[in-house]
Amino acid sequence: MKGDAFRLRASLLVLCWIMALTESGASDGLAQTDLGATRRSMVLRNVGTKKTKEPQTEQSQQLLMDEPAVRAEASKEKPKAKKTPEEILAGKAKKAAEKEAKAKKQKAPKPTKKPKPPKPTKKPKPPRPTKKPKPPKPTKKPKALKPTSNSPKREEKPPVRKPTLEEEEEEKLLKELGWDNECPPLGMESHRVEDDQILASSMSHHSFSAQRGRLNMQSSDNEEDVYGGAWCAETEEKDHWFQVDARREVQFTALITQGRESEKHEDFVSSYFVAFSNDSREWTVLHDGYAEWLFYGNVDKDTPVMTQFAWPIVARYIRILPQSWNGSLCMRLEVMACSLPNSYNSENEVNRPDDLDFKHHNYKEMRQLMKVVNEECPNITRIYNIGKSTKGLKMYAMEISDNPGEHETGEPEFRYSAGVHGNEVLGRELLLLLMQFLCKEYNGDNPRVRRLVDSVRIHLVPSLNPDAYELAYEMGSEMGNWALGHWTEEGYDIFQNFPDLSSILWGAEDRGWVPRVVPNHHIPLPENYLSSNGSTAVETRAIISWMERTPFVLGANFQGGEKIVAYPFDMQRPTKTGGLDRRGDQRLHQMNEETWARIQRQNEGAMRETADEAMFRWLAMTYAHSHLTMTENHRGSCHADDVSHGQGIINRASWKPVVGSMNDFSYLHTNCFEISIFLGCDKFPHESELPQEWENNREALLAFIEQVHRGIKGVVRDLEGKPIANATVSVEGIKHDIKAASTGDYWRLLNPGEYKVTARAGGYSPQTRLCMVGYEVSATPCSFTLTKSNWDRINEIITLSKRPIRLISKSPRVSVSNSGNVQSARTPTAPPNKRRSRLQLMRLKNRREKMMRIKKLKEQMTSTPVTTTTPLAPTTTVMATESTTSSWFDAWFEEDSISTTPSSTGAELKESEPTPDYSFEYKIDDF
Repeated sequence: MKGDAFRLRASLLVLCWIMALTESGASDGLAQTDLGATRRSMVLRNVGTKKTKEPQTEQSQQLLMDEPAVRAEASKEKPKAKKTPEEILAGKAKKAAEKEAKAKKQKAPKPTKKPKPPKPTKKPKPPRPTKKPKPPKPTKKPKALKPTSNSPKREEKPPVRKPTLEEEEEEKLLKELGWDNECPPLGMESHRVEDDQILASSMSHHSFSAQRGRLNMQSSDNEEDVYGGAWCAETEEKDHWFQVDARREVQFTALITQGRESEKHEDFVSSYFVAFSNDSREWTVLHDGYAEWLFYGNVDKDTPVMTQFAWPIVARYIRILPQSWNGSLCMRLEVMACSLPNSYNSENEVNRPDDLDFKHHNYKEMRQLMKVVNEECPNITRIYNIGKSTKGLKMYAMEISDNPGEHETGEPEFRYSAGVHGNEVLGRELLLLLMQFLCKEYNGDNPRVRRLVDSVRIHLVPSLNPDAYELAYEMGSEMGNWALGHWTEEGYDIFQNFPDLSSILWGAEDRGWVPRVVPNHHIPLPENYLSSNGSTAVETRAIISWMERTPFVLGANFQGGEKIVAYPFDMQRPTKTGGLDRRGDQRLHQMNEETWARIQRQNEGAMRETADEAMFRWLAMTYAHSHLTMTENHRGSCHADDVSHGQGIINRASWKPVVGSMNDFSYLHTNCFEISIFLGCDKFPHESELPQEWENNREALLAFIEQVHRGIKGVVRDLEGKPIANATVSVEGIKHDIKAASTGDYWRLLNPGEYKVTARAGGYSPQTRLCMVGYEVSATPCSFTLTKSNWDRINEIITLSKRPIRLISKSPRVSVSNSGNVQSARTPTAPPNKRRSRLQLMRLKNRREKMMRIKKLKEQMTSTPVTTTTPLAPTTTVMATESTTSSWFDAWFEEDSISTTPSSTGAELKESEPTPDYSFEYKIDDF
């Protein structure tokens, strides 16, 4: 009952208060609206504070600590804002009503307990710990902001509250559209844009078609005849345009233009308009709201210039309308565009199954990534450096093996190197990705990766020219020209900075010095090559030292600007000077054109082929055919026709010959078979293209490493089982030998088949074995055990006695007496000089006889030979000579020079040949 009475009294009081307010008229209504507005503002302010509680900063926390003071200040400011008398009356009426309500509420004791809900205001007492940080009391200084509450600076603080819902939705939309990041290139330079997607208004010559307008397009040697270095328009045309079809709607964001690649001409476009279309019929020229937007282009022919649009343009076609140019109207370009968001996956979209770091890494990031891989797989990785660059940057290498840091007997050494040219960066990133992949897959028990790591010592060098890479990295993708970062800091091309050992080998072969005077392998460096005064880069010296101290078997270096695999020789052998004889001229005249061309190709091929031509072709095809797109020839080459005819491989000497290449040096100075892998048309691809490039090369990278097990392997030991270092291993039919490592083990890359293999070493008798190479995954074991020879003992006796040694052969000798009977004799042979002169005389006379016989057949004349004999003690030989002619070379020798018959020639030749397997007796002559 008491509760009901209290409710009635409260309701009556409320009615009375409402009646009093209604009597005040319209002024009271205004006051109510003001109060409602203030309440709504307070509610919105509270909501805003709740939203900003998550990202509280130090300033926001300080403001919250001072919140009671701010509220008090706000309450003090409110009466100042009520200046009208109507508002003052409304406030007095409100206060009177509140006093009456409080007085009546005090009569009822129980309702006093209901105000407990406001007690939460007392709960802020726990924040008393915040009083401990009294030092932050300077936060009360924001009170000075009171006068600036109406200033714009005070209004700029709401951005601290983070974006609103609408702004967040806009950001999400931009991310979905890809406008928050830089758009990747559409694919003009990388040839993802097909030739039929490019059109132009005209062309000045067939070599300057629209398809030549790709960024960084290179011209041929004679650009006027075959392939020009840009798209060039016909000067008589009035309207010029260059059009690219994206084949779908995309968001165009920027253009990169470049002038014509030429050594003679300076042609480039200096200004242009840009138009867009969705059907290639109706075009809209981009304008700024007042006039058509004129974009400024290049100031030279080599430097690329990027022009960004103010906002992305969604269209399918883009057209460039040149307005002014220098020289002829020629240009190359790249289009930057983003794909529209789709609810479905495209066929060419690459899902990233490997958790790898797909980005470009500068020097510090590369070093950090290698350190992370080493920490993740410390048992199979080791970081070391092979030297320093000109600027002092270390050339880091990553070793991946089951026992890093040591060369294990029977385990071959393999190397991948990249960055020999600083602006060719795809190989650098592929090797960094390969490090991560091998580490993760080894820890994941991938059987293929574990077999590789356990059986091969892999060396990965991402950057052989770190100074030049940093220069190209600063310019970024698409913005560096074709040559920026190509050379070292000193101006050297590292790939062509090695000694020319090919010319040394070919010169020795022409003189007959191979292999007795000049070996066909491990040709020594020229004198003073590595001296400080020589023209050798610091990086090249470090690479040579690294090659010499590590017994590499197989390797490859990554380059860019083309998509092909090149194998040595990289230099073509010069042709011998000299004319043909009459018979040769007659044969050439009788040949048809096809036969003559075939013979020419065979001769030219022999001039640039190595002794291991078949093996090099197999290695190159292994990578090219394992690559996903390298053998596709429908696009042609990057800058000309497909020179590989769809095979993806080519001999470098027949394509772009260079002198002193890294591949030729590796083949002739070490045991390593090295090839060059050109990964793509774009030297510096965009980061968005790295996942696709990794998918294209991943299988090829692994398959090429596995080829190190193709051939034979073994250890060369002596009878005591000790390894023989630097033993020479030669294969019959292949004029290129290899050397065993310091531990006696060797590896010889061979294709399947049967081979006679011989091992030789100083002071040991050679041993020959028949080795079979099959199609198994592992190499065929073929070891050798050599025995010491007597020649060491003979040399010791010679050095001790310092007297000549007279050798006595145990085999019987055959000679011809004066009567013509063949008899055996054990008398010592003639001095070596006389024997050599007789052999030379015999060869010359035989050659002369053949020439005379041919001449007789031509003249169809008969002649009667006269037989003459010359006495010789104790034995004589007989030979037929012609009386009608005189020997023009007889004056070279003495009158008692000996002639031999064909029957005795064989006996003399057999004796003159070296017989290392025969045993000799030696005797010291006493004087």
